[in-house]
Amino acid sequence: MLSFNELEKGVDIIIDNQPYRILEASHLFKGRGHSVLQARLRNLISCNIISKTIHPSENFEEAEIKKIEAKFLYSYSVREKFSNGASRRKFIFCKKDNPRDRFELLQEQIDRAVYFLKPGQEVQGLMFQDKIINIILPIKVKLKVIEVSPGIKGDRAQGGTKVIILETGAKINAPLFIKEGDIVEINTENGEYVRRIESTPLKEDS
Repeated sequence: MLSFNELEKGVDIIIDNQPYRILEASHLFKGRGHSVLQARLRNLISCNIISKTIHPSENFEEAEIKKIEAKFLYSYSVREKFSNGASRRKFIFCKKDNPRDRFELLQEQIDRAVYFLKPGQEVQGLMFQDKIINIILPIKVKLKVIEVSPGIKGDRAQGGTKVIILETGAKINAPLFIKEGDIVEINTENGEYVRRIESTPLKEDS
């Protein structure tokens, strides 16, 4: 069991039989030496984020999360839709060392990772009680630019940003010098452009 003083950012605990990761933890002092912990936690199965006030008298069981090396294969639409009518998708993965050993996760389970997943992308699978419950992307991934917003002739490297569309369908802001076909590096934790990895030759005007 984890005591009150052992609860901090990054620790995995069990609440109502579900694994949660502490995202933020700050002590709030109430006077006379008494304090509580204000925490934000993410459910590692559903990705839902909750806020919780934890008191010194509370103890929590540590969630034992194991990691395996895995690879994303493909996704497909399922019959059930979201409440707004949008299609839901299932994402199929396999263990890195055994392509036949596969598992699937729903779009809402992997949350923002859907924006940066392409077939063949290596990930880490999270296992809880012998079941794979979610995946973690590398902090940085390389993706191809398939479309850019119109630029202004004469734009220079430090002149601002524009919207680009990646091969996964994600839209992000990038420097004005980024072109269609470029390979760029993306930070998957905040969804931001990091740098250009490979540049495509400029097309000559006809």
